[in-house]
Amino acid sequence: MAAMTTHLAPPAIENAVDLVPTLRAQGFVVATADQVCHLADVPRPALNAWRPLWDDLPPDGYLRDGGRYRRRRHSCFVVDGDQVTQAPHRSHWQPLEYNALHGGMQRHFEPVADTLAADPGWRQLLVWLGDVCSELKGAQTWYAEAHQFRIDTTDGIGRPTPEGAHRDGVDLVAVFMVGREGIKGGETRVFDAGGPSGQRFTLSEPWSVLLLDDERVIHESTPIQPITQGGHRDTLVITLRAGGFQGE
Repeated sequence: MAAMTTHLAPPAIENAVDLVPTLRAQGFVVATADQVCHLADVPRPALNAWRPLWDDLPPDGYLRDGGRYRRRRHSCFVVDGDQVTQAPHRSHWQPLEYNALHGGMQRHFEPVADTLAADPGWRQLLVWLGDVCSELKGAQTWYAEAHQFRIDTTDGIGRPTPEGAHRDGVDLVAVFMVGREGIKGGETRVFDAGGPSGQRFTLSEPWSVLLLDDERVIHESTPIQPITQGGHRDTLVITLRAGGFQGE
């Protein structure tokens, strides 16, 4: 059993300049929404303007546990310095090594809205994540996959990570909290991939972010339960990988 350190609030950095050093030191880092806006140079109103897009996510038809609690969209981008190119729409694929529940199959999801993909703030966010990844791993082209998720309580319980604690098989994972409505649970757990230590906390501030060095840590989020009717948890997950998209 891993020795877990519990935080009532996410262990966010104090200063934006500490983001990459903290990520390098411990394998993960939490930044507040204000820090995200400062580092990515994207104003808060621009981020908030995206939130209604989470009301229009198609159901995930690939859940092998038979659940109906996940909705999502997925698109791919190539980030090369300050240049962002949307890749031709493709399926999402992970090896069984990283996703024992849903790995090994081509999963076809509807793309993110054109208005989002073409938004200057969206592209600026991807450029910032590419810069973080290059500072951490060395400058190169990054292959980014963007996932909009809504986990709801249609079935009485919703599972943000039905595959359990896992790695994604990429270089960097960014989990942005978009919003929580009428739920309890959804605790984030981050474990050292090579040892017993771990931390647990609950992301709640819209547009705060958890960044993970995927080689060094594994992560999961606990199930959510409703407090009010229609309870749900919205996140934006962006992964960056060197060398190409998984499955190519």
